[in-house]
Amino acid sequence: MAKYQIVGATGCPTGIAHTYMAQEALQQAAENKGVSIKIETHGQVGIENELTAQEIADADAVIIAADKDVQKGRFAGKQVINVAVGRGIKEADQLIDDALAGKGEVLEDENKQEEQSEQTEGQGETKKANNIGRNIYNNLMNGVSHMLPFVVAGGILMAVSFAIWGVYSAEPDSAQYNETAAMIKGIGDMSMGLMVPVLSAYIAEGIAQRPGLAVGFVGGLIADDGGTGFLGGILSGFLAGYFMLALKKLLAKMPKSLDGLKAIFLYPVIGVSVVGVTMWLLSGPMEAINQGMMDFLVNFEGSNPLILGIIIGCMSAFDMGGPINKAAYVTGTFLLAQGNSGFMAGVSAACIAPPLITGFGALFFGKYFEKNDRNAGFVNFILGSTHITEGAIPFATKDPLRNIPIFMLGSSIAAVLTYMFNVQVPAPHGGFLVLPVVTGKVAWVSSILLGSIIAGLLFGFKQKRLAAKNNTKESEAA
Repeated sequence: MAKYQIVGATGCPTGIAHTYMAQEALQQAAENKGVSIKIETHGQVGIENELTAQEIADADAVIIAADKDVQKGRFAGKQVINVAVGRGIKEADQLIDDALAGKGEVLEDENKQEEQSEQTEGQGETKKANNIGRNIYNNLMNGVSHMLPFVVAGGILMAVSFAIWGVYSAEPDSAQYNETAAMIKGIGDMSMGLMVPVLSAYIAEGIAQRPGLAVGFVGGLIADDGGTGFLGGILSGFLAGYFMLALKKLLAKMPKSLDGLKAIFLYPVIGVSVVGVTMWLLSGPMEAINQGMMDFLVNFEGSNPLILGIIIGCMSAFDMGGPINKAAYVTGTFLLAQGNSGFMAGVSAACIAPPLITGFGALFFGKYFEKNDRNAGFVNFILGSTHITEGAIPFATKDPLRNIPIFMLGSSIAAVLTYMFNVQVPAPHGGFLVLPVVTGKVAWVSSILLGSIIAGLLFGFKQKRLAAKNNTKESEAA
């Protein structure tokens, strides 16, 4: 069996692009330095290039570049560098150097970590707060990552039903009614209906591992049934996860012979009872808050598409797959489940634009780009057209202070025009692949292209000025 100096794991909430970009960046950086490395990926298709226990044991260091749970407990006792997936892409060289230099922390197992944290209470408060914030974000993204396939599958099936047989084809009283359409839409509804329970379940699973899964799922079902929406699902997920952590600690001193009883009886019965009753009681107030937010967004959408479009455009292009982008996207998917397909139209437009902006920039001002960047820009026409915003990230990381505002401008133009034209997109992902089911196809595509071309021209001009500046410096140096 091959031995590796460094092993690692990458994972992002959507599991489509960042996961593999970080893997590639780390592998390339290691290869350049003559270091052997194996990186496991936690993408949307599951775990690939999986590490064995022996490979982990033989490695000198571990790099985790992830915004979701990657089962880091396996690395207990190893020197671990644990960073966000974005740093795995942007700072791969530095991470390899740090790993070789023995930086990072020795990862303790869960129980030892709790004991140590009690003994060192009061020390390193800032560092502890940072870890808590990162853990909360990772657990939230663990839920989002597992929720997305249900949303995509459900949304596409519902969209297909509408596109082929008509919007009212699943309603028995309608003249459009068709049994096949009703069946397909019903399957789509079921898939979408699992969105909140799955979100809650995998937030809890990220926090408390397997004992949190069932409790989080039941809490999510109650939240969904009570009309609390995804906010209730997030609350129930964190409530279930941290309650189960406390329960595990409380029952830790029970005899080892009763471990089976704890797993199959005590954990689920106590957890489901406490979290279930709590969520049941919270459903009323949560439903009111949720409905208020939905009403606010829906009213905003109708009364001021300009401001809503700017907000959504800036959020979607600011971190392209990060937490701010995800806040807009998750709100869109939830409103989609409520039958509002207008909000998602703006979110989709804003997410599609950034990669297209780099493509148009490379197309109009190709000679001012390096060959690799020019080729990457052309590839981004494909990524953008399929709603993979992450294709613009390599450009954003090279010059964030100038490039990200340009992306935000293009996304905002696309979103504002989409809302002004009242476009409806009944699918949460897929980019131009879902065009057949879009209401207002020409307006939607035109909005995206206009925003992308305007920003693409700015992007190209910026690149031209940068190239001229570099040439001037070289001439002066000569």
